[in-house]
Amino acid sequence: MGYDVGEAFQGLHHVQLAIPEGAEDKCREFWDRILGFDEIEKPLVLAARGGCWFRGGGLEIHLGVEKDFRPAEKAHPGILISGLNTVADRLTSRGIEVTWDDSFPGMRRFYALDLLGNRLEFLEPEA
Repeated sequence: MGYDVGEAFQGLHHVQLAIPEGAEDKCREFWDRILGFDEIEKPLVLAARGGCWFRGGGLEIHLGVEKDFRPAEKAHPGILISGLNTVADRLTSRGIEVTWDDSFPGMRRFYALDLLGNRLEFLEPEA
């Protein structure tokens, strides 16, 4: 009897990125005010740990406090975008550098760092 991965796995619920203690306002600046995600309330049992959660376009980003925080320089979420140039312009207009990379066949993409130095990849299928 085989295991049907297609039936078992339904999608990605969220991505968690690490943040240093007390960095929630920087997270709000980036995810809410720059990218336009909505902050969602963390369950009370988890809120005591610090951090914050955001939702936008069917994606949830959970930002959790890590004691010895170091930004993720290689590991990253790959975020599918419709209107990649608009998102790139929005980031650069706020002083956030985007680095375009054309080495993924069939995709246009760039990398950017959040306000804490975590690497993020934004992708859009080529037309």
